[in-house]
Amino acid sequence: MRAGRDAGAPRTAPGPVPREYARRGEHDPGSPGALDLLVERVEDYRATVTRVARAEDVAGVVARLLAEAGSVAVPPGVDRAWLAGAGAAVHVDGEPAPLTAADLDGVDAVLTGAAVAVAETGTLVLDASAGDQGRRLLTLVPDHHVCVVRAEDVVGTVPEALARLDPLHPLTFVSGPSATSDIELDRVEGVHGPRRLDVVLVG
Repeated sequence: MRAGRDAGAPRTAPGPVPREYARRGEHDPGSPGALDLLVERVEDYRATVTRVARAEDVAGVVARLLAEAGSVAVPPGVDRAWLAGAGAAVHVDGEPAPLTAADLDGVDAVLTGAAVAVAETGTLVLDASAGDQGRRLLTLVPDHHVCVVRAEDVVGTVPEALARLDPLHPLTFVSGPSATSDIELDRVEGVHGPRRLDVVLVG
């Protein structure tokens, strides 16, 4: 017989939730240490990182990364200067209509920004409400994701990242290319999203 609380017993208020975990990392947001750690962790996930000093240098890197792409999808708020040197056909989500999954399946790559990046975990966070990150669908269907990350948006830890984000918005956490493995640990990439991730780190 299962024991239970007496229906007549008084309810006790729950105690405070302990929050003794570290809320900050050893590196300040946007610091050289945070950027170096992000690069190391992102590359651990078999993604590539290209660092540029100035925003003006992004277009050249994007053009190189998309050199073999015939088409690229972008959210409506993406900085069009990033595409200045790209030869790929550009499909803007929502102009004139939202891109469907079938549309995106025929696109070679997607280019977005990021809301925040976590150095300790090598994770990029995309906020679907932001103009240069777009709907979640955009980054789940194309096989190649190019993501531009600004140095000031790189923080050390997950708690620091969450403090910058609105939990009511749809958030996508990206830690390297999509990958999974079976019981024998055979790695397969591209099952649930892009099999190639390129990060352009600015600053």
